[in-house]
Amino acid sequence: MTADVFPTAGLVERAAAAFTASVPGSPADDGFFGPGSVTWRLNGDLSAPVAGLRSLLVQALHPLAMAGVDQHSDWRADPVGRLSSTAAYLVTITYGDKASARRAADRVRKIHERVRGTDAVTGRPYAAGDPDLLIWVHAGLVDSVLAAADLFGNPVSAPDRDAYVAEMTVAAELVGVPAGRAPSSAAELDAYLAAVQPELTLSPAAAESTSYLLDLPGFDEDMADIWRQVGGAAAASLPAWALDLYGRKPVTLTPQYREEVRQVLGVLDVLYMGEPGVLEARQRLELRMRDAQRADEA
Repeated sequence: MTADVFPTAGLVERAAAAFTASVPGSPADDGFFGPGSVTWRLNGDLSAPVAGLRSLLVQALHPLAMAGVDQHSDWRADPVGRLSSTAAYLVTITYGDKASARRAADRVRKIHERVRGTDAVTGRPYAAGDPDLLIWVHAGLVDSVLAAADLFGNPVSAPDRDAYVAEMTVAAELVGVPAGRAPSSAAELDAYLAAVQPELTLSPAAAESTSYLLDLPGFDEDMADIWRQVGGAAAASLPAWALDLYGRKPVTLTPQYREEVRQVLGVLDVLYMGEPGVLEARQRLELRMRDAQRADEA
C-alpha cells in the first residue's frame, strides 16, 4: 500500500519511532537548553499535538512560506512522514546534545537552499532560508506551544513565558536566523505577530493544505475521532486574526471543552506510550529533569 492510498498509515507508530530515535541514550552534553530549562518542559507537554497542528495553521497564512511548502514538499503524498520528520527535528534540537542539534539544523539548512521560487499569489520571489521567513515559522511554533499549554496542558506563568521565548531564540539561530533577530520575550513575540499580520492571507494552497491536514483520510473510526478533536482544538485556539483569515467563528473555550480535549490528548498519549522505546526514552528525560531540579534546590 502506498502513502497516497493510505496517507495516515502508521501515524502513532512513525511519530513514536521518530521520538525514540531522537532522544539520546548517552548524550555528550546537555544540549542548547538543558534539563532544567522551560523548553524541555514545554516541548514535552501533553498539549504538544495541539501545538504542532496549530503552528502549521499559523505558518500557512504567510503566502511566501506556504508557497515554499506547496511547491517543494511531499505533504500531499505523505503527510504523516512530514509530521514525523518535523517532530523528530524538534525533539533533537530540544533534548539532543549540541553536536546532534547542529547536525539536524545543518540538514534543514541544506534543504532550505533548494527551496526557492516565485509565489503564484503575490508574484514575489521566496527562499526558505530568508531570515524573515525563518522568523515567521519560528514565531508560529513558539506562540503555538505557549497557547496550547495554557489551554490544554500545564498553564505557563508570565516568567516562564518570557523564559521560553528567550530560550527558543537558540532554535531560530540554529537554522539561520541572525542573532538578535528572533523575538526574545513574550511582549516582543506579540509585537512581531501584530506587525506581520498585514502580509498574511489565506492563499488557495493554504486553504487546501490545512483543510486536508485537519481531515486526513484513512484513519480507523477511533483514530479519526481523536484526530478530528485534536485538530478542532488547534483551530479553536487560534488568535482572532487567524480565525478571521480562515473564516472561522470563535469557539468558546469552556472549562468543560478544555477538559474534553485533555482527555482525548491523554488517550492519544497512552497509545503513544505503548509503542516500543517511548516509555524508556521518556524515563531518561524525566530522570535528567529531576536531577537538574535537585541540583537547583541543593
